[in-house]
Amino acid sequence: VQLQASGGGLVQAGGSLGLSCKVSGINFRIVNLDWYRQPPGKQRELVGTSTSGGTSIYAGSVLGRFTISRNYARNTMYLQMNSLEPDDTAMYYCRHEGARGTFWGQGTLVTVSS
Repeated sequence: VQLQASGGGLVQAGGSLGLSCKVSGINFRIVNLDWYRQPPGKQRELVGTSTSGGTSIYAGSVLGRFTISRNYARNTMYLQMNSLEPDDTAMYYCRHEGARGTFWGQGTLVTVSS
């Protein structure tokens, strides 16, 4: 199982950025997938979950600003981030937790300048 996150970068507050997570080695259509983030000096936290049923669940801090989606043809999950704030600065990770264990992508850095 491999997850490869990409798309991070530097953006000004109020701007937008999109992240991608390419998934391989599992049945992309029937698994839950998560986005996590770890701000500098803080613990890793859940940003949101894309469920196998096709719904997305978000942390309160990003609700209404972030959107998770999937491209089933490309086995890729996305995180569209709008109205970014300096507090969104973090390393962002995608994750899968299932019967075979817990697997993390390598992380991609998002920096939001004020």
